[in-house]
Amino acid sequence: MLRSAASKVERILAVDDTSDNLILLQTILEVEGYEVELVADGINALKKIAQDPPDLILLDVMMPGMDGYEVTRRVRDNPELPYIPILLLTAFHEVSVVEALDVGAEDFIRKPFDQDELLARVRSLLRLKHSIDEQQKMARQREDFVSRMTHDLRTPLVAADRMLNLFAAETFCKISPEMKEAIVAMVRSNQNLLAMVNNLLEVYRFEAGQKTLQFESCNLQDIVQEVVQELSPLAIEKGLTLNVDTSNIDQLDANAGMVRGDQLELRRVVSNLIGNAIKFTDVGSVNIRIAEKLALPKSKNCVTIEVEDTGYGISLEDQAILFERFRQGKNKRSGSGLGLHLSHCIIESHKGKIDVSSELGKGSIFTVYLPK
Repeated sequence: MLRSAASKVERILAVDDTSDNLILLQTILEVEGYEVELVADGINALKKIAQDPPDLILLDVMMPGMDGYEVTRRVRDNPELPYIPILLLTAFHEVSVVEALDVGAEDFIRKPFDQDELLARVRSLLRLKHSIDEQQKMARQREDFVSRMTHDLRTPLVAADRMLNLFAAETFCKISPEMKEAIVAMVRSNQNLLAMVNNLLEVYRFEAGQKTLQFESCNLQDIVQEVVQELSPLAIEKGLTLNVDTSNIDQLDANAGMVRGDQLELRRVVSNLIGNAIKFTDVGSVNIRIAEKLALPKSKNCVTIEVEDTGYGISLEDQAILFERFRQGKNKRSGSGLGLHLSHCIIESHKGKIDVSSELGKGSIFTVYLPK
């Protein structure tokens, strides 16, 4: 196989407990221009893979100590490793192809193998790796671009928000009622855009694993009351009643309604859910209920927050995708599709869950479960 001097030489790790098999593989592959490393057992193979991940692994199934299935399983279970295709080899016909594929191998070939078939499978798996590596590279570049863009967008938006509020407060000069109304509308639009940029930045921080949470003891009753007080003017403006029910919380228990979490992030979730309920409700009420119950399988107890509205409701089709990134509902007031996805990321990071139940024309209930 001819390669240009600038082309990358693919590295292949061959793992087999029989030295003759390793020498045969090395001879076949090095003639084709591949760089080949040889290992005689599964334990040392895993060490080699962790230290310097190859582009492809040729792995014998039947080895003493640790067989090829277990090596494959451990490679696939290691989140620190990049994607590495695995081609399993065996001389035993009773070995299960199904089991090989189920543990994470990409392909399977029986010994003695045809040299041309082996090389064809190697080329195919390396093409697969190159394709996946390129996709991952493009995804990282896209995420880096969005992260940088949102950082850069925040600066002028924050500056514009400050200046517009100064104009609205008539800091520089008196302005007409018509002009003040226009400036207030501009302030609202600018704040909506800033909120969307902030949400986008937070989403990418979570997805890139760059978000650091500050866990402490949080009182969900206090968080809900603070958010309700903050958002009450919006509800009053629309003629809605905003109710908080804590009757299912033991007010004599100092730990009632307490969870371990990042207070700012949990407040973001509560604000998002109550804000959405107000936004999509024109008549009726928004009811928030806080309770303690057995609800999470891995937790003895949890605190739940229910946000119920009497708004438009959400179709079953939209409910299925509601927490996905950039998935907007079909309601004309739907935003960027980031708020609920971010809320889902935050709750998952707290080992909790968030659900929705809704019926068109009758309203929705969003329920957050947080472990104690």
